[in-house]
Amino acid sequence: MNERDFADLAVGHAMNALSEADERAYQEALAGNPHWDHHVRDASDVVAALSASVQPVEPPPSVREALFARISELPQETPPQNSSSREPSIDGTLPTVDDEDFAALGAAPVSPERETVSLGASAASGWGPRRWFTLAASFAAVLVLGFGAVTVSQIFSPPPAVVALEQIEDAPDAQSATATMPDGTVATAHWSPSTGQSVLVTDGMPAPEEGKTYELWFVRDETPIAAGTFKPDADGKATAVLQGEMHSGDVIAVTIEPDGGSPDGTPSTAPVVAVATA
Repeated sequence: MNERDFADLAVGHAMNALSEADERAYQEALAGNPHWDHHVRDASDVVAALSASVQPVEPPPSVREALFARISELPQETPPQNSSSREPSIDGTLPTVDDEDFAALGAAPVSPERETVSLGASAASGWGPRRWFTLAASFAAVLVLGFGAVTVSQIFSPPPAVVALEQIEDAPDAQSATATMPDGTVATAHWSPSTGQSVLVTDGMPAPEEGKTYELWFVRDETPIAAGTFKPDADGKATAVLQGEMHSGDVIAVTIEPDGGSPDGTPSTAPVVAVATA
């Protein structure tokens, strides 16, 4: 199991919505990778925040009826029926049929077996009534908070840059360097040789002009190497992963380029951010 799969299971565990098999897999993965426990804390905090921020609301009768109607459509398992038509005698034994009786009866017709196709969730899938209600309640909480505020993916799946930053900070060889630019922008580079990742975090960075973007560069022996583009949010904050391998002593620089990045693979402007890593 990889870390992203474990993060998904951690969400289900926090919501008490895992099947027995998934819960076992979750517990085994956590026991084997205790450093993944930050996903457990994050999921628990999010679920707790959702619960605390939403006032109880009595759902309309139509919602309850729709849920029960959906549940009633799920296939129900029935015990196997005895296909024998022979009735037991008074003493509890079944009547016997000798070879002559079989010959007299002739060959019994054989009906081809048909594979049963289930259109709903099976019991083994873990999607019982309890999980249907848990999932419905979770989505209802997100809807109450508003589509513009959060999305399900933002809540339960942190952006790759945030995941990378967490992995760097958890690494034993994590390093960082900070630079403050003349315009007040504060930029901090985070990197870890063991993870092979590097991330730039900015604060107070002005938004680029329309049709422009910021581009990251590794400056190695005065040679710039393109490492991806990004745009800060309305508060000038950004967390951006640098694409490619960072070498010891590289300078992490940022230039202003056309949307999509420099057309010729070289900087179009002087760096507006430069963070020395050595």
